[in-house]
Amino acid sequence: MGVLPAARNHWPDAKCAKAFWSQQEVRPYRRLLADTLDWCSPAAGERWLDLGCGSGPLTRGLWERSNGAVAEVVGLDCAAVNERAYAALRADLTPGRADRVRFVCHDFSGGLGPLPDRSFDHAVSGLSITYAESYSEAEGRWTAAAYDRILAEVFRVLKPGGRFVFSANVPEPAWWRVAAGSLGALVGSGRPLRFLKRSGRMLKYGAWLKREARAGRFHYLPAAEVTAKLAAAGFAAVGHRLSYSGQAFVFRAVKPAA
Repeated sequence: MGVLPAARNHWPDAKCAKAFWSQQEVRPYRRLLADTLDWCSPAAGERWLDLGCGSGPLTRGLWERSNGAVAEVVGLDCAAVNERAYAALRADLTPGRADRVRFVCHDFSGGLGPLPDRSFDHAVSGLSITYAESYSEAEGRWTAAAYDRILAEVFRVLKPGGRFVFSANVPEPAWWRVAAGSLGALVGSGRPLRFLKRSGRMLKYGAWLKREARAGRFHYLPAAEVTAKLAAAGFAAVGHRLSYSGQAFVFRAVKPAA
């Protein structure tokens, strides 16, 4: 039997979560956010799941693009500090009643157990499902089981006809391209030292992510492989496009109507 390697998980750490909050300030991420939301097209009365939500930029986008008319947005993430971010988000949202936005602290690598079948109209995820992790002691290696499981779980919690729109990094992402596209934010930030400090943290975590992906723990997959996995989970009408300075795909897939 293999022994689980000593693998640090930064995702639940407040410092890591806050470092990724700062990516919302840079142009490549704002482009990715817009590309994702364009394919979401949220409408009145819909219930959305925001998987790996972080501080809630996609949740905010769903709310604002629907003019506060969505029935509910549930953000799910393993970092408890994001509850604080969601509290601030609820206080800031306009228009409408922000009590229809809530946060659930949960590690989706084990699935979406707390969420009932067919409980959401649609789901969205931003650069998150890549990090579903599973280690096989029998095989002595990291596997894609958790990645496959989360696709199946999203399929389970969606209603027939529901869309799953998500972004995922390309294989061997070149973080320097994202950094190059972010230079305008440095000039206009008004607080360049803070921006540089946050950027340094992002690069550090980025190096950790690529290192773990090469070991098989995380999954930066070609678009064709992601498309095949979505089809295996039951999704249809799968499409994708590039965004994030060419360092991420945006996917859209549909759970067939009953």
